[in-house]
Formats: sequence, structure tokens, C-alpha cells
Amino acid sequence: MRRARVAVAATFAVHGAVTGSFATRIPWLQEHLHAGPGELGLVLLAPAVGSLVAMPMAGRVIHRFGGRKATWWLLAMWCGMLALPALAPNVAVLWVTLLVYGAVGGMSDVATNAQGVLIEQRIGRSIMSGLHGMWSLGGLAGGAAGVLAAHLEIDARVHLGVMAVVLLAVGAAIAPLLLDIRAEDGEAAPPRFVLPSRHVSVLGVIGFCAVFSEASAQDWCAIYLKQITGSSPGVAAASYTAFAFTMATGRLCGDMVVRRLGAVRTVRISGTLGVLGGVLVVVARTPLPAIAGFMLIGLGVAVVVPLVFTAAGNATPTPSEGVAAVGMISYSSGFVAPSAIGGVAAISNLSVSFAVVTVLMAAVLLGAGVVVRRPASTEPQAAGVL
Repeated sequence: MRRARVAVAATFAVHGAVTGSFATRIPWLQEHLHAGPGELGLVLLAPAVGSLVAMPMAGRVIHRFGGRKATWWLLAMWCGMLALPALAPNVAVLWVTLLVYGAVGGMSDVATNAQGVLIEQRIGRSIMSGLHGMWSLGGLAGGAAGVLAAHLEIDARVHLGVMAVVLLAVGAAIAPLLLDIRAEDGEAAPPRFVLPSRHVSVLGVIGFCAVFSEASAQDWCAIYLKQITGSSPGVAAASYTAFAFTMATGRLCGDMVVRRLGAVRTVRISGTLGVLGGVLVVVARTPLPAIAGFMLIGLGVAVVVPLVFTAAGNATPTPSEGVAAVGMISYSSGFVAPSAIGGVAAISNLSVSFAVVTVLMAAVLLGAGVVVRRPASTEPQAAGVL
């Protein structure tokens, strides 16, 4: 179990590093393909579309090939996909490439989280928050390498190709240590699609609120500092660093808190911190309290999604089913958050937009009771199985 835990932590880090590496070269892709803002916006929707469509397929893949092989091959495919966007000759090909990139990444996300849930079940204590913290660290490492490559004016085709090879090598080294959970003879394959039960649906809504708040703070904190508090560009940029730091720290330390206080109390505290942070952002008119507010939001959302994934994985016959269902609902906020915050700001201002974030964090606080560990046997049968 110790080796498997180290291996899955490294898998989370590799997964994050792929995301961080790609994100830093988006400006290069825009310039290389002469894409306008509208075209770029449509292109960047493609990974989210692919991910949401493909996530439900992950359970079948894991059932067919086993946990170890499925996790490794999905991760390997995603690492390989990292090299392809920079090779796209035009925007249309890039859109299709990123659609497949997102589909493979979504299935890999489900398989990796399912591994984490299985290991947590075996060892009997919380580890998911720390695993998501490793994803954040991997994203920071991949992003740092991308920033350096961009600063040195290294062609993205070279940079992303090298990163794909490096991350593939790391994945190959850790793959043999992953858990190899295989379906027993005669065990039915997971359904291609299943409507989540009420309990899993509510977990998904809590995850949606947390991811919406995270995406809003991540995408808009620097703009908020400039427009509302009148801060300099450097201070505005520092607000994102502060937010990311508290979120990563919260995830890396979250398991210790969960073991001491339990999942429900931890989410209630997280929701409270998020609400306090949101209120502080809304009323702030100078940089310091606004940055403090974003730091509290980062701390508040840090452990919510890992705990939601764990609860969903424990509430379904196989962890991949619950993780896929909750992931689809939670990550759909990626479609909503950027435009929703901008839309509300357009008809009012960004302070009102972050009042919405405050309300969503209050919903996390009020719904904390659903993250209690609930065995799959107590779940009502889901409807709509195909």
C-alpha cells in the first residue's frame, strides 16, 4: 500500500504537469495560428467538451483492462497528446485535437481518482486531499517549466514534445506500482451511462459550487485587484500566487485535518472560510484585504473536491462510477464560471459577481453533511441505465 500510495501521488503530479505545461503555451498557439479572441475561446472549450463526454466511459475501460493497466495507458495517451496541439496547422485541427486531448484527460482523471479512492479504502484513512495537492504541485512544476521555455523563446513544438517524453518516462516508471484491481469472473461491466442517485447528485452540486468558486477566483482575481482596488499590475498578479499558494497548502495539509475532525466538519469549516473570504473580497476597496479574501477562498475550496470524490467513490458499486458522475457535474462549472462572472460584472460590477461566489460557498457550508462516508450498499438503485 505504501508503494501504491507513492505511485498514485506521482500519477496525480504527472497529470497536473500535463495541464500546467499546456496552459503556458496557449499564447504561442494563438500567435502561431493567428487566432482571434473569439476563435481562441471556442478552441479552449474543446477540452472541457471532450472531458465531459468521455468521463462516463472510464468505468468500462477500467473494468475491461484492470485498474493498473487502464490508469497507465490513459495517462500515457494523455502525456502523448500534450505534443500534438502545437503541431496543428490551423484552428479547426487544433479544436479536434483538443477535443481528443480533453476526452483522454477526462478518462485519465477518473482512473487516477478511482485509484486514490481504492487506496484510501484499503488503508482506512484520508489521503485524497494530499493527492490533489500533488496535482497542484505538478501543475506548478509544469507551468514553471513552460514559463522558462517561453522566456527562452523555445518553440512550443520542441518544449511540449520534450515534456511529453519526460512525463511518459515518469509514468512508465511508476505504473508497475499502481494497484491492479481487476473484475472478478462473471462480474457485470459498469453501465455505459447511469443517472446518478440523489446522494451522488447532491455531492456533484457541492463539487460544482467549489469548482465554480475556484475557477472564478483563479480567472478573475488579478482583474478584480486592478479594477476594484486600483492595484498595480505586479500586485494584481500576486493575488493569483497568493490564492494558488493557500489552495495547494490546504490540499497538502487537508488529510491531517480530515483525520482529526472528520470529512463533514472539515467541509463546514472550508465553507465558512470560503464565505468569509468572499465577503472580504466583496467589501474590499484596497489590495491587502482583497488578497486576504482570495487566500481564504483558496483555503476554503482546497479540500472540498477531494472529499466529494471520495464520498462519491464510496457510494457506488465501483469508485470509477461515482468519480465519473461527480466529475461530470463538478467540472461542468468550467463552462459556466468564466462567462457567468463576466456577465454579472457587465450588468453591475465585479463586487456583485463575487457576491455570487460567496453564496455558492455558503451552499458548500450548508450541504457539508452529504460528504459523510456512505457505503454503496445503502444507495438506492439509479435509474436510466444503458
